[in-house]
Formats: sequence, C-alpha cells, structure tokens
Amino acid sequence: MILSIAAIADPEKLAEIQRKAEQLTWVDGRNTAGKVAQAVKRNQQAVMDDPAGQKLRELTVPHIISNPTLRTAARPRRFSHLMVSKAKDGGFYGPHVDNAIMGQGDARMRSDISFTLFLSSPDSYEGGELVVYTDGLTQTAKAPAGNLVLYPSSSIHEVKPVTAGERIVCVGWLESMIADPTQRQMLYELEQMRQSLRRKLPQEAEELLELDKAIANLLRMWAQP
Repeated sequence: MILSIAAIADPEKLAEIQRKAEQLTWVDGRNTAGKVAQAVKRNQQAVMDDPAGQKLRELTVPHIISNPTLRTAARPRRFSHLMVSKAKDGGFYGPHVDNAIMGQGDARMRSDISFTLFLSSPDSYEGGELVVYTDGLTQTAKAPAGNLVLYPSSSIHEVKPVTAGERIVCVGWLESMIADPTQRQMLYELEQMRQSLRRKLPQEAEELLELDKAIANLLRMWAQP
C-alpha cells in the first residue's frame, strides 16, 4: 500500500520547520549508505545531532508519530531516527531496496514501511520524483510540502535526478505491529469502513459493535505489540 497523508497541515508550523531546515549542516549522503547503495546515491544528508538538527527533529517527529491516518494504516510498533536529505544540481538516489534490519542494540528494528515527508514545495524544483516499483506497478509521488508518503520498505524505489532547484525531505522507517502487509491493508480498510459507518449510524448500532469486535479480534490474532 502506498499512501499520501497531509502530515503538517498548519502553514505556520510547516514554515517554521522549513526555516529550521535552512539552518542544517549537510554532508555527503553516501556516508549513511551501505556499499551497494553508495553506487547509486548522489545527495546530501543533514547532520542531526547538532542543535539545528535536534530542533528540526523535535519540531517534526510529533507530526509523524501522532498522525491518526499513519497510525491506522501502519500500526507502528517503533520508529527509526528521522533523517533529512537534500538533492540539487542533478542529485538523485537510484533504484535500491532499504535494509531489512536497521539500528543497533535496543533501537534495532525491522523496516516494514518507509516514509518520505516533503518539505520543499513541488513547484520549487524540477525532477526529484519518488518512484516506487511494487506489485508489478510503478507509482510516482511528488507531494505538496507537508505531505508524507508511506510505501513498503520491501519495494524497489528511487528518487529521480533534481535538475533545477532543490528537494528537501525527511525520511524514516517504521516497524509495524502487523508484519504482514496484506493483513495491515485489510485492517486499514476495515477501519475506513468503521469511520464511514460512524458518520451514518447511531453510536449504539449493532453493525458498529460487530465491526468493533471483528477489528479487535483480528488485532488479537495478528498484532505483535
């Protein structure tokens, strides 16, 4: 499942994060890539452990981890550290697959879902499309600033060259309580149905109670909290 979510809808909060991104320090993105990815990665990565990076993370992460649509679609168990990348002057990230296991020690996690939070307005740069190849389909995303795109970490994906302007995004990964993507999608669709029915039926409707029971019992069977 590939999903675009309005993660930062407040223009003032988005503008504050964008201003903070202008203060970041940048290094060669190949420093954070594995040997295979280094061959296809030509971008810059922000230093996140200095004051500017820490402040940007502090401003941005709550919008991601508390987003109700993300929580329903992904059923997150744990999140990776947030990274920020910039591409310009032909920068790109060629076709690759994200590492299956990320982090170390207590932060070690399985990557089930990748996300890209767009900070640059799409009309401020040319190229730079996120392209995801999955289930025999090719899907392209160049989302508005403040939108977050979820996509399977298991997919081959790439970022096309940025031929003008600059593209700044936050990227990260999450481990889901529901490891099977088909089960995750089924629960998401059932939750969408429940929300729709709640707008049409009385709160005490028997149909809602039965749907509540079905979703709860599927979570009991599938979830790894």
